[in-house]
Amino acid sequence: MEHTLVFQSIMSIFIMILIGAILSRTFPFNEDTRRVFISLIVNVAMPCIILSSIFNVKMEENTFGIITAVFWISIFINLIGIFIGWLLAHNYYKGGNKTKEIALLSGIGNTGFIGIPLCAILLGPEGALFAAIFDAGVDFTIWTAGVLLLQQKKQFTYHSLKSMINVPTLSIIIGLVFAYFHVTPPIIIINLTNQLAALAAPVAMFYIGVLLMTLPSAKVQKLGSQALLPIGVKLIILPVVTVLAMHYVPLEIEVKQTIIIQSMMPTLTLASILFAKYAADEDFGAVTTILSTLIALFSIPIMIYLINIFYAI
Repeated sequence: MEHTLVFQSIMSIFIMILIGAILSRTFPFNEDTRRVFISLIVNVAMPCIILSSIFNVKMEENTFGIITAVFWISIFINLIGIFIGWLLAHNYYKGGNKTKEIALLSGIGNTGFIGIPLCAILLGPEGALFAAIFDAGVDFTIWTAGVLLLQQKKQFTYHSLKSMINVPTLSIIIGLVFAYFHVTPPIIIINLTNQLAALAAPVAMFYIGVLLMTLPSAKVQKLGSQALLPIGVKLIILPVVTVLAMHYVPLEIEVKQTIIIQSMMPTLTLASILFAKYAADEDFGAVTTILSTLIALFSIPIMIYLINIFYAI
């Protein structure tokens, strides 16, 4: 069952990328169209994904405590992946100019579009709940540590803090406040966030498809070879580290299983959007996303099989 779901989710991604590639023939891809894509995803779709995940959480007596733990563990795992990627890139590509991109691609995964439905199938509604919270931790890492890392000036200044106060970050804060005080928004707001959240994956994949059609094949091959480092960290090293770390965390087995599964997701689909917004190499992000997702078609089932040694899934 899990193998079928992984295959279907990843094939959906590639079909949407193909649609984007076809759409690229119907309009000029310039700075204006690029800004429309980025603004729509960052300021509308991403915040709605965050709010939709939190609004659909059913709170019980000890649920918020577990949610808080999963949220912080998610951030910690993401930061470990980023650090491992940065360390390897700094040593392997000495003098290279992609260290920050490799670091982020090594630690941030596609925990929303692939991870949440996979956990729902394998672990049921409880798995989907904690997978959504893990995804919120990923979002928080992206729009705080990720933004800080991508800044041209590395000093923590007022401008750096202002960059981290963005729409997705504010959405996380608002959503968690609602959850903590058990506030349920009107049904029209819940439905609206659910509908707008569905925009994120398709529009991001369309953007990647359009972007790839503008890249020379020689550049794709060059970037593909450089992408092997972050892909190796994200799909192999980070899941192994997570499995070992979960032995020392006092959580229920279902929560541990969710965290482990989420740690093995392929590279973030929004990588090229994030890089474009902060003047990094968006082409590298797009190529890495596609290769990582393709390899994940084989790596996720293998990793799930191997971690049965430690945890029954």
